[in-house]
Amino acid sequence: MATPRKTIRRNSTPRKPVKKKNTFTIHHVKWVVVAVVFVGLGIWFGITFKDGIKYFFSEERKNAAETTVFDIRNVEVLKRHTDKVFGFDISHYQGKILWEQVDMINKEFPLEYVFIRATMGKDGIDTAFLRNWRSARANNFIRGAYHYYRPNENSVEQAENFIRNVKLAEGDFPPVLDVEELPKNQPMDSLIKGLKRWIDVVERHYGVKPILYSGEHYYNRNLQQAFPDHIIWIANYNFFVENIKPEWHFWQFTEKGIVPGIETKVDVNIYNGNRNELRKILIQ
Repeated sequence: MATPRKTIRRNSTPRKPVKKKNTFTIHHVKWVVVAVVFVGLGIWFGITFKDGIKYFFSEERKNAAETTVFDIRNVEVLKRHTDKVFGFDISHYQGKILWEQVDMINKEFPLEYVFIRATMGKDGIDTAFLRNWRSARANNFIRGAYHYYRPNENSVEQAENFIRNVKLAEGDFPPVLDVEELPKNQPMDSLIKGLKRWIDVVERHYGVKPILYSGEHYYNRNLQQAFPDHIIWIANYNFFVENIKPEWHFWQFTEKGIVPGIETKVDVNIYNGNRNELRKILIQ
């Protein structure tokens, strides 16, 4: 015979109502902050780069052979410096240039000068230098020649290489020394001595102080104190740098310029002054 089950009495006391947790946690606050920041950045970007954005979505840009988001900054920078003088620089990497087509960027900003690579190190010669050098003058561009400095080669031999291959004339820019590499087997003070020897030899030959080219970080860290009184040409491609600094004479602000008559991307430069001021630094 089965044993009867005991009846279990349940507590009849009513349960207290459970309060719903507040689902708006710190996690949600973080996402709201992130969203606000992104909206703010979007508004700032739209205001700051309004001319570049307008160009990027224009019919002119759509009809261009090749354009990228970098055109937003490039156009914005050019728009902000219409009182300055624009130019470009080239080497054999640009291939054969159709000089009769080279005139303006984006059909709006005229190009008036060009820097052309001439020599590299103690014996290097840019294979397109003579062709570009002659074509620049024939097409009424103010022209300049630059030497790419190799820190681990003899500085005097490098100066002599430049002098052998570059004949400057009235109306040309002073010679340009391009310094980008760090030395491998010598301290920085030895590099500075070598650069000064190059400059002394070249300045005696042409009778004019050379222009000094380098990246902003390299120049500030390694060259500024040693060469305080030179015309300086600074490379800075930072997307958010929109204006030329007062101490820069030339600013290479992009390596992605599109110029008619040149198939590859091109470095584009701004001179920090007007045409009359530019002429004063040319060889007289």
